[in-house]
Amino acid sequence: MSLEQAKKIAAFKAVDEYVRNDTVVGVGSGSTVVYAVQRLAERVKAEGLRLVCIPTSFQARQLIIDAGLVLGDLEQNPRIDCAIDGADEVDADMVLIKGGGGCLLQEKIVASCAAQLIVIADYTKDSKRLGEQYKKGIPVEVVPMAYVPIRDRIAAKYGGKLQLRMAVAKAGPVVTDNGNFILDWHFPDTIVNGWDEINRDIMMIPGVVETGLFVKMATKAYFGLADGSVIERSA
Repeated sequence: MSLEQAKKIAAFKAVDEYVRNDTVVGVGSGSTVVYAVQRLAERVKAEGLRLVCIPTSFQARQLIIDAGLVLGDLEQNPRIDCAIDGADEVDADMVLIKGGGGCLLQEKIVASCAAQLIVIADYTKDSKRLGEQYKKGIPVEVVPMAYVPIRDRIAAKYGGKLQLRMAVAKAGPVVTDNGNFILDWHFPDTIVNGWDEINRDIMMIPGVVETGLFVKMATKAYFGLADGSVIERSA
């Protein structure tokens, strides 16, 4: 089974098990969420479900619109029944790395408003510890004027290397949907736990907007496997 098929079976199972009628659903970002939106649209058509979908990014917003689903926002729907989102990596303690696509701030806002955060991924995102499979680092969204002192402070305290994420189809750095820069922290292998404290410490640095560490937020994770099965992990 291809990675795309593995993503699809995980997304479909999560939507089938967690989405009910008359609910508000957070729609995450990334390639796996495409299949979640596909399944949401199928169920709305087949079952007549009444759903309001809250996007975490410009990409998610377009997916919702293109699928003909009801688009909502946090002003009218500050409480979300469940959010379905992908992850770049999930460790054995259900700590997530997110933000490889640059949408970490809005993803975390939506997740924080949700009664349940459901993670959908393929088997390459399942790790015993962070950094085991995902090698692009932990994203840190920062105010542009402060990226150098933030970079230096994190490296001085925790080690590793922080790189300003550069754009592919434009000159200069990636600019998030919120007008900020992203530092990708390639943390040392010696850090294997304590992510809650590390996340809070980094968040206290002036100019840090958000991190891609999602600690104690995920309710359940679905991983699509190469053999067509899905394994589940609960918090």
